[in-house]
Amino acid sequence: MTPVYMAAGDIPTPHIEYGRLAPVLIVLGAACVGVLVEALAPRAQRYGLQVLVSVVGLVAAFAWTIALGIGDQPHHVAAMGAVGVDGPTLFIQGTILVLALMSMLLIAERRHEDSPFTAQASTVPGSPEERESLVAGLVQTEIYPLVLFAVGGMLIFPAANDLLTMFVALEVMSLPLYLLCGLARRRRLLSQEAAVKYFLLGAFSSAFFLYGTAMLYGFAGSVRLSEIAAAISKQGGDEPLLLAGVALLSVGLLFKMGAAPFQAWKPDVYQGAPTALTALMASCTLVAAVGGVLRVFYVGLETLRWDWRPMMWAVAILTMLVGAIVAITQTDVKRMLAYSSIAHGGFLLTGVIATNKAGLSSTLFYLAAYGFTTVGAFAVITMVRDAGGEAGHLSRWAGLGKRQPLVAGTFAFFLLAFAGIPLTSGFTGKFAVFQAAMAGGAMPLVIVGVVSSAIAAFFYVRVIVLMFFSEPLADGPTVSFSPATATAVAVGAFVTLVLGVIPAPALHLAQSAANQLFVR
Repeated sequence: MTPVYMAAGDIPTPHIEYGRLAPVLIVLGAACVGVLVEALAPRAQRYGLQVLVSVVGLVAAFAWTIALGIGDQPHHVAAMGAVGVDGPTLFIQGTILVLALMSMLLIAERRHEDSPFTAQASTVPGSPEERESLVAGLVQTEIYPLVLFAVGGMLIFPAANDLLTMFVALEVMSLPLYLLCGLARRRRLLSQEAAVKYFLLGAFSSAFFLYGTAMLYGFAGSVRLSEIAAAISKQGGDEPLLLAGVALLSVGLLFKMGAAPFQAWKPDVYQGAPTALTALMASCTLVAAVGGVLRVFYVGLETLRWDWRPMMWAVAILTMLVGAIVAITQTDVKRMLAYSSIAHGGFLLTGVIATNKAGLSSTLFYLAAYGFTTVGAFAVITMVRDAGGEAGHLSRWAGLGKRQPLVAGTFAFFLLAFAGIPLTSGFTGKFAVFQAAMAGGAMPLVIVGVVSSAIAAFFYVRVIVLMFFSEPLADGPTVSFSPATATAVAVGAFVTLVLGVIPAPALHLAQSAANQLFVR
């Protein structure tokens, strides 16, 4: 089986190259500037300055990522060998930056009230202080540097060339998200409950990741992925420390993906968090998590694939079935999409299990296609509102297609893409990962994937029937438009359509990235 990494001798001597780290440094630098804005700028000017700094930082980082991708030497290690810069990493980082920019359009939205986030996080829900802060029109502008710090961690996570760097990136990515989940403007108790659950379960998963790192260090004498792979080749793969370390490390990685049986946090967090932040987590966090899985299993544990593939088979099958079956029972639209995300995590693991270049390229394409569709779908959810805020219960969406056919039709299009209907990006992505899995000898896994897709199609179609073939409610929700949200929806729908009708350029880009292989 062809390795999907470059040998250490094929790359330059490890040293710090700030140009190779520029996308990460730009985002983290913008986050630091945001902290200074928060500390020094007048309150009235903070919102505009924070949005400007965030958007400029993300755009500049994306431009630099493109420049690195088209350079003459795409394979490098930087930061004394702790970070790898290669084709798959640049593809993942570019995807994260674009999706983060789309999510920032939703986070910065202020059309319904001052902000989708609470006016003052320190106030007790329902207290006089909270009402006073709402009346005063306060805005929690600290969210913007927090989002940028999280995005910076997401950029480092799939690029980390050793497990300690990956752990630091995991914490930088996760800690801001724990805080942001509890800052919803409406239903604050639900939001704070989601934040506590996410924090507690995330802390456990981080502990598993760190214990696994310690055991792998005990086995290999190093946390560098290339040296772990070399130790496995030299000593064999039946050492108790190695197997225990791989198992514990996998728990931490699979938790961030939301793969079963580590998916319990996803529905509660997606439902309780501000929807704009849910869009960020459902897209960027998943892309970063899968990128980390690819690097660890394709570089550090590639020579151990006959031991971890059976485990991944079980996790992928369980993830697809749990996500598809449990979603049928959901009555909240955000919880439904959370279980949909769990099922899609299983489809992504199908590509990972292929352990070949086709599996790598198809997984990269699937990440990009799913990310755009997800941000677009959550953007539509922010537009459908009733007197209590967003219309979360599915019964409130009855007859929406008769009142607002354009919005309902767009949401139906996103749901069809999730289901994998032809002429959408979802179909192309599933076809690519299933084809790669078949080439890798995982035909039973493909059969389970097709069955899970058929099950999932039921609850997607159920929502479409509810919107277009039910009578609208007398006090039904209204649709609120704004340029920022409409832009996010339009970009998501356009990319979903293009990747379904003309997927060749994006597939070629993913294949080019995969052909450059992971650097070691």
